[in-house]
Amino acid sequence: MEELEREIRREVARRRTFAIISHPDAGKTTLTEKILLFGGAVREAGAVRAQKASKHATSDWLEIEKQRGISVSSSVMHADYANMRINILDTPGHRDFSEDTYRTLIAADSAVMLIDSAKGVETQTRRLFEVCRMRGIPIFTFINKMDRHGRDPLDLLSEIEDVLGIESVPLNWPVGVGKEFRGTYDRLDRRLDIFSGGNHGTMLVDSESISGEPEDEAIQAALGSAAEMFMDGLGLLEGAGTEFDPERVRAGKQTPVFFGSALTNFGLKPFLDHFVELAPPPLARLAVDTRIIEPATSAFSGFVFKIQANMDPGHRDRIAFIRICSGKFEQGVNAVHRRTSKTMRLTKSTLLMGRGRESVEVAYPGDVVGLFDPGFLQIGDTLCTSGDFDFPELPTFAPEHFMRVELGLVTKRKALQKGLDQLAHEGAIQIFSDPDGAGATILGAVGPLQFDVLKHRLASEYKVELRLSQLTFSVARWPTGDFKPEMVGHSRLSKLVYDHVGRPVLISQGVNFLERLLEGHEGITLAETPPTT
Repeated sequence: MEELEREIRREVARRRTFAIISHPDAGKTTLTEKILLFGGAVREAGAVRAQKASKHATSDWLEIEKQRGISVSSSVMHADYANMRINILDTPGHRDFSEDTYRTLIAADSAVMLIDSAKGVETQTRRLFEVCRMRGIPIFTFINKMDRHGRDPLDLLSEIEDVLGIESVPLNWPVGVGKEFRGTYDRLDRRLDIFSGGNHGTMLVDSESISGEPEDEAIQAALGSAAEMFMDGLGLLEGAGTEFDPERVRAGKQTPVFFGSALTNFGLKPFLDHFVELAPPPLARLAVDTRIIEPATSAFSGFVFKIQANMDPGHRDRIAFIRICSGKFEQGVNAVHRRTSKTMRLTKSTLLMGRGRESVEVAYPGDVVGLFDPGFLQIGDTLCTSGDFDFPELPTFAPEHFMRVELGLVTKRKALQKGLDQLAHEGAIQIFSDPDGAGATILGAVGPLQFDVLKHRLASEYKVELRLSQLTFSVARWPTGDFKPEMVGHSRLSKLVYDHVGRPVLISQGVNFLERLLEGHEGITLAETPPTT
């Protein structure tokens, strides 16, 4: 047992599991690809080894992602860098997929916040930052696109502090901006790194490193025409900037900031070197009963944070993403499925790499394992060999957009129902039945773009052309207490429907309409998320 514990501790210490968060178009997918490039997982950004015909991003594997050039689904990748196992959870930047992003952040131990140097802190960045703040996880900031004309670095630091309310401490400082961006000065290691080459970032860059203080003759000579601007900015920073404090970083109260360009790879290696050193390994998790589940000393446990159907279009499979929290996972292990109290033998386990996968015999806390699922698992399920605790449930967001399925125009009813059920299990949409429409199907989603993805995936994966008509409702609430359907009456502004397990749900054009609807009915509350089953 002691030998096993030492093995697990050793493997936990060399793991870094993190999510990348950003506003759309900040370069998140590019950064992900370049981390894989530096870790040797790909030999050319955008092309996985042995996939010679593919030039699309490893993380963007859905067909609609390739067509639109955006991430619409979280993906998991891994690479080895500096003797560390890096587990990357790439999240959609678009607000319409915030539910998927939120669940993925629950599985991460830290986050890399990517900021466009020209745009600064944007709306979706603020939302995702708040999720990370609630969890109290460390946040590392990478200010991207320094190879383009952008804002003054000092202004960007001030905006991070003013808008997000977190201390920002640059651990390097840029040499030049825009077309003149050619290096960074490492404030911790007191080293100047000058970059060249890169072939638009598809291959590793050449770099020249000079150790010393900024005023040293060799460093001043290497800075050349950028010396004056560089020294002015660095002087202001070191004279009035916040002192770097690793403890405050671990507490999520201070964010280390790095400058670079994911496109050209300039600044990527210095960032990664510090990140793997400063980011936390997998930490203890809190169970519902407040028990602390330690990664190395507890038996195997994990939770499902994502389900994805049809990753292999040739087999119409369904994969559950399991974040391992404690112990050693071994293929074939018997674990208790806590929701049903049944024992499951965990076979057909894989390590995921975007759409790609490879069979895995063992895995450790911090790793994400894909399990073949015949339809038994659900998002939020806990699996553990002890069978006596649960991790907290993952949240379900209330939909804000609604569409009615035009069944009369569908020719493949069975295929449609199968597809809708499968995608609802992924958490992409919510399905409601309308008792006033002879059981007509109403779909709810957090954002309208989810309906476009739904139609595309039904057409490509299930060969069903889906027709939808828009509804004017924008709010869904689950009534709790002594609710009776006759309380609702008839209104064009609100409607009673039922969710996938038969619970009543009120959808409306606004919360105030629902509150008026239930006036005089004491003891009834309106929940934003479904009651715990």
